[in-house]
Amino acid sequence: MPSTTLSPYNRIYQATAGLGLDGVVRIRVGEYYGTGVVLLDGRSILTAAHLFSSSADVLETQVIFETLTQYDSEVTIESIKIHPEYDTDASQADLAIIRLSESAFIDAQRYSLYREETIQNQSFIFVGYGIAGSGSQGTQTTPYEPVRRMAQNTVDGDADLLNQYLDASISWSPPAGTQFIADFDDGTPTHDASGVLLDVVHTGLGVSEGLISSGDSGGPAFIEDKIAGIASYTASLSLGASHPDIDDEINSSFGETAAWQEVSYYQQWIDQEMRAHYENAPANATEVIKSVSEGDVGTSYVYFLLEFTGVREEADEILSVDYTTRDGTAMADEDYLPLSDTLRLYPQETKAVIAVEIIGDIYSERDEYFYLDATNPVGGSFGEGVVMLTAMRTIENDDGLIG
Repeated sequence: MPSTTLSPYNRIYQATAGLGLDGVVRIRVGEYYGTGVVLLDGRSILTAAHLFSSSADVLETQVIFETLTQYDSEVTIESIKIHPEYDTDASQADLAIIRLSESAFIDAQRYSLYREETIQNQSFIFVGYGIAGSGSQGTQTTPYEPVRRMAQNTVDGDADLLNQYLDASISWSPPAGTQFIADFDDGTPTHDASGVLLDVVHTGLGVSEGLISSGDSGGPAFIEDKIAGIASYTASLSLGASHPDIDDEINSSFGETAAWQEVSYYQQWIDQEMRAHYENAPANATEVIKSVSEGDVGTSYVYFLLEFTGVREEADEILSVDYTTRDGTAMADEDYLPLSDTLRLYPQETKAVIAVEIIGDIYSERDEYFYLDATNPVGGSFGEGVVMLTAMRTIENDDGLIG
């Protein structure tokens, strides 16, 4: 529950089920709470590393969903992976991936990554289960309520601005390009922390404005419905006699600043962690299975394999293609979960799989098929005059004969 401009109980901040935010989940680690978000594979939850003391916190951790069909429903956990470069002192690489033992509920949205590196001045929506609060009064001291809410803010810049302007007055040093920051504006220059301290003037988005609070850690910041950041920390900043925070306390009030881990910087780790856990994924073209049984419940994977057979111009060049699923006789959200994203082949990679979730059911129906289209190759080509590659997968009926 972000701290908001108006009362946090105002309906404009409600992130209730059915609004497209049901892939934002509540995380409980022992007595502590946080937030996470379902990634595109349906089995990975991206969140903040500082929620965990180590990767061994599996038994202490709960992932709890709130969707149109599920309320306060837990999915079991297989593992927790903390980013290997996580540094508490610099709040660097404050990311972790929770691997679920089974797929997320079908009506919990899966989200792709926002891969653009330039995001300054862009507005974003952030969602979380944090402690209720308002900009004028700060966070409440009443008992924690597990309520999912949302607010908006604007990217004021890279967190490296803190090093440039406030180096002597802050105790941490955010590496350039790894985090973005946003302050909690009330519409006045006096409490515009980025304007007062960092020479980035922006006085807010009116009643939509908010800031993360305790319990929102690990929650997503969305740009164009894609994950652009993961909530990490808040700070009450000052320099000399300049104190834009209305009460000089770290309580998510007007004039404070928050930081999100910038997903585009860490996308290689996120992508490769998901790929490493795909079950029975093909390692080469001869292992690709083009027809799969649908199953009875939940989802299962069918794979598409992309392989680069050329030579990179530079050894560290990143290759990419855009891809999207397309209906045949199989229908998106009924027979499979649709995907649209960019597949990147990182240095040392020549191939990778795209995993699509097939929805299981118990109804007799004919075999059905759908397509995956790949376009916009970067760093290579599909061949002279070819602008799109298409592959098809068949979902086999396994529920008896059609009458």
